[in-house]
Amino acid sequence: MNKKKVLKIIAIILILIILISGCIATYSYLRVKYAKIEVKLVDDLTLEFNDKKKVSDYIKSINGKIVNDYTIDSTKLGIQEIKFKFVNDDNIKVNYSYKITVKDTVAPVVWLNNIYSVSRGSNNFKDKILCGDNYDNKPKCEVIGNYDLNTVGIYPLVFKATDNSGNVTEKNFDLKVYEPTPSKYTPVVTETDFNEVVSNYKNENTSIGIDISGWQKDIDFEELKNAKVEFIIIKVGGTKGTNGDYYVDSKFKQNIENANKYNIPVGIYFYSYASSSKEAINDAKWLLKQIKGYKVELPIAFDWEDFNDFNSYNLSFFGLTTMAEDFLKTVEKAGYKGMIYGSKNYLEKIWLPTKYDIWLAHYTDKTNYSGNYKFWQMCDDGKVSGISTPVDIDIMYK
Repeated sequence: MNKKKVLKIIAIILILIILISGCIATYSYLRVKYAKIEVKLVDDLTLEFNDKKKVSDYIKSINGKIVNDYTIDSTKLGIQEIKFKFVNDDNIKVNYSYKITVKDTVAPVVWLNNIYSVSRGSNNFKDKILCGDNYDNKPKCEVIGNYDLNTVGIYPLVFKATDNSGNVTEKNFDLKVYEPTPSKYTPVVTETDFNEVVSNYKNENTSIGIDISGWQKDIDFEELKNAKVEFIIIKVGGTKGTNGDYYVDSKFKQNIENANKYNIPVGIYFYSYASSSKEAINDAKWLLKQIKGYKVELPIAFDWEDFNDFNSYNLSFFGLTTMAEDFLKTVEKAGYKGMIYGSKNYLEKIWLPTKYDIWLAHYTDKTNYSGNYKFWQMCDDGKVSGISTPVDIDIMYK
């Protein structure tokens, strides 16, 4: 066969391939274009801020199966187009979309009792009353009514908090302005024996331990070991207030070296004043440098407690929780476990739900905290052999 005939055959074959490919492409296009799509959506196409819902939660019926039933991002308010693919009953993969509205209907939190007392001559008290919101960094917080901080008396007032979505919280309270007098308060000294805690709470699913810092001064770790302390959570340090310098706890090195020496499992906590994710990540990086070379088997806790000055941080509860999670993501990338420390009331009213373990602080014989928790700090007046000062006693659930 001569060269011309070969080239002619090749050309014919290429033309046939192009024609067939074109026909296939056209068929596929028309098949998808005219594919049967029967999707019925639910009546309520709204999503509460930070709630977890999937694509399928808004679909009442569909003639096929969703390819990727992902969780919708609910961290930004407004209209959002939800795009997805599904394979219909004729086994055709098609695109579909619908729109939802992410909204915030949760009212701000005002941390205030029925009576708020200040001494005569005090400065403005409003900023000391925690006023925060799940979404807004700075809700409008105002005191309605007349009062005089320089005149002793009781003033009926209203504290009103309004977020950018129009949600409102109002609390009636009495402002009590009193004449300051020398305090005659005598603190009640209590004591919780570590051995009694072991007797009451130790079982196959729990371990009993303590958390320590420089406040406990010099500790006899051999005595702790003999007292059957099963784990220790050690303060590594923190910052000296907002935007303050880092400091290592005065007994950190001594405590962790001795805990490792006596093979007592160690966790770590960092006392933070972070006001952003960037600061929290820097906190985590600083912490990782301090614990390098030591054995840390238990979680590293993010401990943020500056709620008396919360208003000054311009943080939403979402922002607070997010920066804690960013701290914990950083330590987990380094191979450690992470958890959030918080007291019962703040966990219930301020911190948002999180995937990370919780270290619950609730000083009681039986906690009624309804959330999940990995550790329970059940008292701060513990007495254990090897420590001369009161110490926090903790229960770890396996």
